[in-house]
Amino acid sequence: MKGKNYILLLFMSVWLQTKAQYNYNVVEVAHLGDTITSYFVPDEQIATERWDVLAQPNFWKKVMALSPDSCIINVAETRQILEYASFINWKSQTEEEKDSVRDVIRWMNGLDSNTSLYVTSGKNHFYDFERVIPSLSKGIEIFEQQGVNPWYAQTILLIESPGKVQYSNVGAYGPFQLMKSVARTYGLTVNKRVDERKDFEKSAIGASKLLKYSCIPNAKKILDRNNVDYNEDDLWFKLFVLHIYHAGAGNVGGLIDNMKPDYGGMWLITDIWQTEFGGFKNASQNYSQVALASNIILEEIIYRKCEYILPCTPEISQISNSNE
Repeated sequence: MKGKNYILLLFMSVWLQTKAQYNYNVVEVAHLGDTITSYFVPDEQIATERWDVLAQPNFWKKVMALSPDSCIINVAETRQILEYASFINWKSQTEEEKDSVRDVIRWMNGLDSNTSLYVTSGKNHFYDFERVIPSLSKGIEIFEQQGVNPWYAQTILLIESPGKVQYSNVGAYGPFQLMKSVARTYGLTVNKRVDERKDFEKSAIGASKLLKYSCIPNAKKILDRNNVDYNEDDLWFKLFVLHIYHAGAGNVGGLIDNMKPDYGGMWLITDIWQTEFGGFKNASQNYSQVALASNIILEEIIYRKCEYILPCTPEISQISNSNE
């Protein structure tokens, strides 16, 4: 326990030193029993602002640890967990039988008959964080080189789980799940013979440019026209940017213009989780919930396995590289 406390104190000291100089902090982590170190971008706001106690990210943490043959029956609006069940058995039922089960669960939990319930299958076959961790350092370095907060690289890679690179149902592909048109806009070749979205470095550069020249500027534009104050380093702002990365500025802009928020912060993100508008639907609502859950799990893994944590500022990286 002493060792764990020492690591935590060292981490906080590192964070304070680094935060004083930069708008984000990258630390270098050495893992127990491993000679290879890796980079990590922590965000203390997850804990200090209590994002880690919200029902939604904790719901997704459970989904990420659950086998795909199991499922969680939950309240759609709040992600309150009502019951665990066999997903195999659930799928074998007719729609009428499923409706009857939902009715019984609503009655048992004292819910209104109109309460919408979701049945969410386990996804531990997709979210393989141990396999993703080695790619984080490379993504973090590339985003730093491109002048983009590397927290975005870490988070997108955790969400998209690049160890399972595959096409999405709308045609996005690669470790950063870029659409064809977006990839081409930012310099990648995508045609019948070549698809550079599967190239990690080129895909990372493309994603960093998408964030730098489109997602972040559009986030500011949307908030500015709604007179919502923001700070680019705030966690809620970064989560807002991720919604644009996933759903597009048009969908998110329409959503916010319709919501007419008075100010930003956690409440705006949690309201987004419960609001649909145009093309912004359930999958879009989930994106920042999954982002939070993924980062919380990553921190748990790192604190459990790390031997020590050291600051890794741009200057230190340059010195280290010059000595190789």
